[in-house]
Amino acid sequence: MTMLIRRTILGALSALFLSSVAFAQDKPVYFATEGVALAGYDPVTYFEGATPVMGAPENAVMWKGAKWHFSSAENRERFESNPRAFAPQFGGYCSYAMANGVLKSTDPNAWQVVDGRLYLTHSPQIEVMWRQDRAEYIEMAEENWPVILYQK
Repeated sequence: MTMLIRRTILGALSALFLSSVAFAQDKPVYFATEGVALAGYDPVTYFEGATPVMGAPENAVMWKGAKWHFSSAENRERFESNPRAFAPQFGGYCSYAMANGVLKSTDPNAWQVVDGRLYLTHSPQIEVMWRQDRAEYIEMAEENWPVILYQK
């Protein structure tokens, strides 16, 4: 009888673990609209000027389950040599929402580079709130990332 109870408990725990892993795999590591990160904007351009530039599908690369578009072959090569230097923090999900323990989409035009890292927010209005105490929000978001991807 004890062996049957033990097997039942182990079976239930295994099913629970596997279902949470399967659910987590439904959430992409990088937020991507129709499979394209940053809604097609070139991630390298966020670090070069005041306005990000739209990339082109012919200069695309697949990385971490999303397509990344680039405005030039040179930018694509720069990204490929060190993608983590250009990819947005927190998987490109909203930094403000991440600080509050929530996954939320982003507007690629609501962004800021802080200490050489790209942060996106859901909207220009949210970006204004995020900028008011960004150091605190970044710290809180770092506590939630990437654990939040595996929560229901």
